[in-house]
Amino acid sequence: MGELKWWQKTVVYQIYPKSFCDSNGDGIGDIPGIISKLDYLQDLGVGAIWLCPIYPSPLVDNGYDISDYCSVAKEYGTMEDMERLISEADKRNIKIVMDLVFNHTSDKHKWFEESRSSKDNPKRDWYIWRDGKEDGSAPTNWRSIFGGSAWTLDEKTNQYYLHTFASAQPDLNWENKEVRQALFDAANFWLDKGVRGFRIDAIVYIKKPSEFKDLPVDGADNLASIAKATTYQDGILDFLHEFREKVFDRADIFTVAEADGVYPSDFDKWIGENGAFDMSFDFSHIRLGFDEDCTWHKRKSWKLIDIRKCFTEDEEATKDNGWVPVYFENHDLPRCTNYFFPQGTDTKLAAKFIATILLTMRGTPFIYEGQELGVTNIKWPSIKMYNDISSIGQYELALKDKLTPKEAMKGVWKYSRDNARSPMTWNSGSKAGFTTGRPWLPLNDEYPKLNVETETEDENSVLNYYKNLIKLRKQYPALIEGDYEELLSYSPGIYAYARTTKDKSERIIVIANTTAKIRGYKIPELKGATLLASTYGNREATLLRSYEVRVYKVKK
Repeated sequence: MGELKWWQKTVVYQIYPKSFCDSNGDGIGDIPGIISKLDYLQDLGVGAIWLCPIYPSPLVDNGYDISDYCSVAKEYGTMEDMERLISEADKRNIKIVMDLVFNHTSDKHKWFEESRSSKDNPKRDWYIWRDGKEDGSAPTNWRSIFGGSAWTLDEKTNQYYLHTFASAQPDLNWENKEVRQALFDAANFWLDKGVRGFRIDAIVYIKKPSEFKDLPVDGADNLASIAKATTYQDGILDFLHEFREKVFDRADIFTVAEADGVYPSDFDKWIGENGAFDMSFDFSHIRLGFDEDCTWHKRKSWKLIDIRKCFTEDEEATKDNGWVPVYFENHDLPRCTNYFFPQGTDTKLAAKFIATILLTMRGTPFIYEGQELGVTNIKWPSIKMYNDISSIGQYELALKDKLTPKEAMKGVWKYSRDNARSPMTWNSGSKAGFTTGRPWLPLNDEYPKLNVETETEDENSVLNYYKNLIKLRKQYPALIEGDYEELLSYSPGIYAYARTTKDKSERIIVIANTTAKIRGYKIPELKGATLLASTYGNREATLLRSYEVRVYKVKK
């Protein structure tokens, strides 16, 4: 690869606007609230902000059901607020990256309202409509991602429309050229506003099969996962290269795809010089132990060391062409301190473990709001307290599979997306500095100690550990541009790797104990090496302690 681009050298911070900072006391985070925290993000060392959707939406799926691609939801502010955010962020050398949700719209989008109005409406073909079977049932037995049939009957025209996700999120018909152009126009609208990157949501589902037919049943609901029918269909890359030509190549931006089902073996088609995108999120390390449908109550046991294989495959696949986003949290995942570690693990150690891997790996690090504080999962007693539509769907699926309500709640506590969506904690005050009103979701019970103000003052906090690692990453070229080489691959519990510059002038070794047990290791070249960071502070020890990660600069 040649000279690295700006987005390969930066750190991206993901913001869930509804939960970040509320400026007007209505309990909902907003754009002025984000603007008020730009100095904090600059101090953290962030170079780009990925915003989850800020568009108008009925909020059935918390903004991923969009009713207008070229406006700002009144809950979040105005277009003038958005323009000011882009401008103020730019003054701090921070770029704004937006979510593009182009597989589907809200059922309240004017396009869908026209489409469903009659069979001969000009926009009827902008969505996917089918007649039911002879008995009047859905056209196929596909299950939506959120549970239940992927088809909903519209009584006015007596046809079914397809929705990969909720019934309020009808899928767009990408086969229609007018649809594609309308979406490209929407993306270009934001480029013209100064946005400098896009995260593209659920993009693997946009191409539907040529024939819609039933699949083998795979659940107690007598349905089959829609993913098996629609993911990564032949011809999808033609759509995506058109997308790149008409939008992505217009400006100096970066694109990152949420491409579930695209594995490292496919990266050469999806990312890099010949791909449609600059980067693609790999789901391998967050899907460990899950079945194909990611059914919460069916997850099998796995070990933390298993992430070694996932990351090494990513690095090997992109060593000559392509680049990966490195991440452990986002708005669709629970908190990494609980997700990747056994119950009872010291969550502060766990948070620092994740931070060290995240910020020493080859790729662009993505930090999700609150991750830099080591925030933990929530544990609300009743499913009625949860807002996340996916959590409710998984809970109901567990009950259908004969689990008790108590057993079903254990899955919700561990995996719910609301774990990451509870409000950001800024101080130890009564509302955690998030709002002066009533938060739209309850605060994390741990906020009195896990908040920005408290952790800023504690030199050993997770927050200050993140700051130091980001500075370290910028200080040592090997951590950004260096090659990746796995070490000690034979070890059952140690994940070790080296980052070495092309000219071999700088070599850094990261060694992680992925277990709670004390472990020894032998790396001869570490003799005389300088310890740059450790999850236990800069206190040397002969053996690796529980979940300890160390970063060394090898002596020349």
